[in-house]
Amino acid sequence: MTRAEITAERWRYCIWNGWPTMARERIRISSDWGEVTADLADNEAAKSLAQMLPLTIEMSDHLRQEKTGNLPALLPEQRRQRDFSVGTLGLWSSDRFVIYYRNGRVPSPGIVVLGKVAGDVSIFDRPGSVTVRIERAG
Repeated sequence: MTRAEITAERWRYCIWNGWPTMARERIRISSDWGEVTADLADNEAAKSLAQMLPLTIEMSDHLRQEKTGNLPALLPEQRRQRDFSVGTLGLWSSDRFVIYYRNGRVPSPGIVVLGKVAGDVSIFDRPGSVTVRIERAG
């Protein structure tokens, strides 16, 4: 299977399951612990996040499954889901940015999916706070 065929199949799978498809916008998330890239979702909240970049966010560990930090402004409300997978970038409330480094499920009302990490998100799988810089990947 070619790369283009795999990408097309991934899009069909996301659409079939009601998951947000990823836009062609890629971001870089860097910290003292390492750096990853992520593809933003194709929704208004992710587009609004992209317009805020670059950002520096202090993130704390929550439930040993995610890093969370406050955004400087609210993002638009979108369809929410309760399940997440390793590497999901999400929005809890309208201004709480989340990087999930484990699979899981959140309580209602769920999260807005902002994107998906393309690299190894395990760099965030450690206790404690971390400052991240989010910017457009160039």
